[in-house]
Amino acid sequence: MSGFLIDEAVKKASLAWVSVGDQPPRALWCMPLDGTLIVVTGPGEQSAPGLADAGSATVRLRGDNGGLIVLWEAAVERVAPDTEDWQTIAPQLAGKRLNAVGTADHVVGRWATTGCAVVRLRPQPETAVGAPELPDDAGAAPPRESPARVVARRPFRLHRVRR
Repeated sequence: MSGFLIDEAVKKASLAWVSVGDQPPRALWCMPLDGTLIVVTGPGEQSAPGLADAGSATVRLRGDNGGLIVLWEAAVERVAPDTEDWQTIAPQLAGKRLNAVGTADHVVGRWATTGCAVVRLRPQPETAVGAPELPDDAGAAPPRESPARVVARRPFRLHRVRR
């Protein structure tokens, strides 16, 4: 498979399904940069267990119509806060961070001090799977257990409802 499909999918990506090892894929917001995807994870950010310390991950990207168009293995590189890459990548990523509290410089500083990981996912084109070879199943799974539950209360009624 050519790297053209990966390049086009990465350019348009704002959400990627990323899995590390045998873990189920997680939807992570990302930023495309020079043919790679940049992801932030850690305290106060999106949860991606094991991604910061992994050597590789599986990335699934969707097309314009929402369906899976490409699946590939990525080399995972953590961007350290004291490097030149951090100085160029982290402010761009913080600028794209929705609902961030404070300025981009404040967010970058928080990432550096709280142990958040800025990770670059570099595609390995030789591992890419495109349209004809994609899995036939939907990839749907039952929802994971979560402490975030909403108790359904009875709706408020202003007047008495007669039966």
